Amino acid sequence: MDEIIYEILQKYWGYGEFRPMQKDIIGSLLDGYDTLGLMPTGGGKSLTFQVPTLCREGLCLVITPLVALMKDQVDNLRNRGIRAAYIHAGMSRREMVTTFDNCLYGRFKFLYISPERLDTELFIARIKGLTVSFIVVDEAHCISQWGYDFRPSYLKIATIRHILPDVPVLALTATATPQVAEDIQQKLLFRNGRIFRTDFARPNLSYVVRQGEDKIQQLLRILHRVPGCAIVYVRNRKRTKEVAEELRKAGISADYFHAGLATEEKNEKQRKWKEDETRVMVSTNAFGMGIDKPDVRTVVHMDMPNAPEEYFQEAGRAGRDGARAYAVLLYTSRDKANLHKRLTEEFPDKEFILKVYERVGNFLEIALGCGMDSVYEFNLKRFCTTFKYTATPVLNALKILSISGYIDFIEETDSLSRIQILVHKDELYELRDSDPQTDRVLQCLLRSYTGLFADYTYIHEDLLSQRLDISQQEVYESLLKLNRMHILHYIPRRRTPYIIYTRERMEPRYVQITREAYEERKKRMADRIKSMIAYATSSTRCRQQMLLEYFGEKTDYACGCCDNCIEQKKRGNATHEPPVQIAQAIRQQLGNGIWKRSQIIDALPYPENDILEALRFLQDEGFIVCKDGIHYKNSK
Repeated sequence: MDEIIYEILQKYWGYGEFRPMQKDIIGSLLDGYDTLGLMPTGGGKSLTFQVPTLCREGLCLVITPLVALMKDQVDNLRNRGIRAAYIHAGMSRREMVTTFDNCLYGRFKFLYISPERLDTELFIARIKGLTVSFIVVDEAHCISQWGYDFRPSYLKIATIRHILPDVPVLALTATATPQVAEDIQQKLLFRNGRIFRTDFARPNLSYVVRQGEDKIQQLLRILHRVPGCAIVYVRNRKRTKEVAEELRKAGISADYFHAGLATEEKNEKQRKWKEDETRVMVSTNAFGMGIDKPDVRTVVHMDMPNAPEEYFQEAGRAGRDGARAYAVLLYTSRDKANLHKRLTEEFPDKEFILKVYERVGNFLEIALGCGMDSVYEFNLKRFCTTFKYTATPVLNALKILSISGYIDFIEETDSLSRIQILVHKDELYELRDSDPQTDRVLQCLLRSYTGLFADYTYIHEDLLSQRLDISQQEVYESLLKLNRMHILHYIPRRRTPYIIYTRERMEPRYVQITREAYEERKKRMADRIKSMIAYATSSTRCRQQMLLEYFGEKTDYACGCCDNCIEQKKRGNATHEPPVQIAQAIRQQLGNGIWKRSQIIDALPYPENDILEALRFLQDEGFIVCKDGIHYKNSK
């Protein structure tokens, strides 16, 4: 078997060797064991199930909550000549039926599916007829109520285990505390389970916290000091563009990324960044999943993440090539207050949650006692406008209703336009005499895409527009006309969230917001925030040790390369200058001029924290005033 898996690795991926732990997990799965793989970001999780699937007959069922990542992995497999497909809530029933039929006929080796589709009548009926080799649960921490991103739809996976009791399960996650790891195994009904945990320590990754009010200046200093590719994470979409513009003004090649961008735009931005046409990508946490770029030298968080799990995963995208890299968190005293504000926002009043439940039902025109198992497009913007809500509390209310078991809420997904031709080729000739432009659009479709008669095919209206030298609106109208004529089935591109009612709609007074969904989750989030603040404010403990201990990995040695470790070395190896001497050096440096704080730090040969302490002393005593710069006062 060793010879076969190495042949597959070389044939499809061009690698001669596996990364640490990959081969162990593959062997466990091929031996029929339920397996939990705890592998850090960039550890190569996908190969642990893709390689063994290609060794066996049958289909690998991959469950993942992220539609964008699902599409990326399917595209990557297809580009390697491996047959793969996916099913999610944004697809029509006809598309899902066609995909299941192709699985039944053996046309696919991998079927990716979102968890909310697992207990549908269509899925349960079809999965019984398929030969399934393995069940893979990606982002497995989502199944645990103790996990930082619990999703109740993941609990439906147990249903598959009852239907396919002899099929081994592989659960994969980059972030799991010991409690979460235990919970994953229980929820997935592990029988003969094995756990493989890679060492989460990253010797080449330096964890750093920088404190300072001007985060843009801090960011510029970091990017000027550390050359190479970088990711900068911020909390909201608007801020991505603002920070990217600031970087460009400073002469740094930068772009921005968030989930609200069109698919083509996201793909082009990713391409330029991966090919080093763009140096810095400023993004929300939508960027990074599934992007395997090994030479990221710096990951900077402009805003505090809610949880160490989130931070560890995103920071871990730096330095996958093993060379020195930096994970930098920018922190100010305001961040602590912002984190506690997020806690309040994430758990709005229960009365508000019940009101949202009632109004969503009215908005979607669902009668009491109806709606169960139905999928509804949900225009969040129009809903908020109608009822004068802001989006954040509504989204959090929907999440709590989802965890309480009343709905499944699938956040905004972006689906390309899709077409399938419904008539025989001979019937297309009759169209030529009726409408020349519509016929031109159809002929361009046939020249540009293959497989239109057999299955739904993704198309780009802008490509047809360029080739035909007509507007996209004219292309759109011609495709709609062909749809009305039943020549083809056209599903226009759309970007929308979905709501699936997991129970029939009921009166709000009967809706129970569970303690697990509200009080217990709120406490766990508060604990995670406390851990993040402790990480950011510590000035003595090794930062990597702090993160490893959070995930239950005890270590007796410090990393030696985080900012706190380096600071301890400096204090141990160099003569420590007293604060008065540093203050005198600052006053001498200032003279009668105006200097920025960053210039003072760069100019003096003392630890940054000592310089900041001396600056605060000088300001408190009235020797200097701090505005845009630092100005030495001659009066003292």
